[in-house]
Amino acid sequence: MKKNIATLFAAMATALAASAQSGTNSPYSQYGLGVLSEQAQGFNRGMNGLGLGLRQSDQVNMLNPASYSAVDSLTMIFDMGLSGQVTNFKEGNRKLNANNADFEYAVAAFRLMKNVGCSFGIVPFSNIGYNYSSTTTVGASSTTTTEAHTGSGGVRQVYLGVGAKLFKGLSIGVNGSYLWGDYDRSLTISSNDAYVNTITKQYAVSIHSYKLDFGLQYSLDLTNTDNVTLGATYSLGHNLNADPMLVTTNTNSQTSISTSDTLSVKDGLSLPHAFAVGLAWSHNRKFVVGADYSLQRWSKLAYPEFNPATGEYKATYGLLTDRHKLTVGGEWIPNWQSRKFYNRIHYRLGASYATPYFKVNGHDGPKEISISAGFGIPLLDRWNHCSFLNISGQWVKSSAKDLITENTFRINIGLTFNEGWFNKWKVN
Repeated sequence: MKKNIATLFAAMATALAASAQSGTNSPYSQYGLGVLSEQAQGFNRGMNGLGLGLRQSDQVNMLNPASYSAVDSLTMIFDMGLSGQVTNFKEGNRKLNANNADFEYAVAAFRLMKNVGCSFGIVPFSNIGYNYSSTTTVGASSTTTTEAHTGSGGVRQVYLGVGAKLFKGLSIGVNGSYLWGDYDRSLTISSNDAYVNTITKQYAVSIHSYKLDFGLQYSLDLTNTDNVTLGATYSLGHNLNADPMLVTTNTNSQTSISTSDTLSVKDGLSLPHAFAVGLAWSHNRKFVVGADYSLQRWSKLAYPEFNPATGEYKATYGLLTDRHKLTVGGEWIPNWQSRKFYNRIHYRLGASYATPYFKVNGHDGPKEISISAGFGIPLLDRWNHCSFLNISGQWVKSSAKDLITENTFRINIGLTFNEGWFNKWKVN
């Protein structure tokens, strides 16, 4: 057991180091806190992030901490995953491809006591990563102006959660997370005219805060083979106690002499209140189908903005908007008791529609449509513990009128270990 524990913590340390990498190339990550991560594990991703009403004894489902009460009492579950993606960007007649890979998550769960489960792990909250430029010609002259945009960073979270079954059918849970990260966004405006100065605006912030998520599940047996589970979550909105900074540097193109000015916004970033509800129906351990809906109240928050007319850098309302997301999905297992390998494979499918949480030039950002399909491949060890290789593919389209269209194809790979740490061995 000591060896297993050491291996577990070594894997978590490796995942922690890898989490510093960016998981996006999207220019839309320059808005808000960046591109929001799904925070779903391998089996959820095959159903496009479905999870609020799911209660799995052999998988970690951090989407609803109330689900931890369903964790098997004899095993320690450890799950980690990564992804690789290719994205096509289209603006008018111009097209560009980009690709990247990223650590996605490392989580674990185990039974604390009867009807009480615990989970912990590290997952991304948001990602920032972009690098692009545009050049315009001034009038009929040969003078050009170039705007170069770069950004990197993101927010990560390490969490500890507990879920408890209060009485038959009803479970509650809570995840407490520590958030940390930073972002560095810059805009450089330069010209081929030697008499025009180069201006660089650098936006930066460091985040160290917390996050609280509460969950509830009520499960009802309709028949001996049919069950429905209602799930709901609430995420606490609060100020992140972060002070975004803007450093403006003006460089003389002839002398290379620079002057700079620094502005900051006290407590300029916040998390929104978020609500979600989901319903799942399962039949005889053969299939499960469900739907989730979530609402994040970003429109109630102000966000830092520089006003060139007044020279002020301050928190401004109206830059963010409420994010709605609807997900449907399901899983089918031909026969989990079969001796035939392909009959025990978990087949998954899901689809989602989501609205943006930020605005671009006063208009709503791109809406998102996505579909996914995946497999859960059971892996039996010599002690008959069932682990899983979770593989899924996901297509995501982000688009809005007169904005860049993104088409992303993503491969998610997750490995779930079910270790029999709590088995009691009997010697005859």
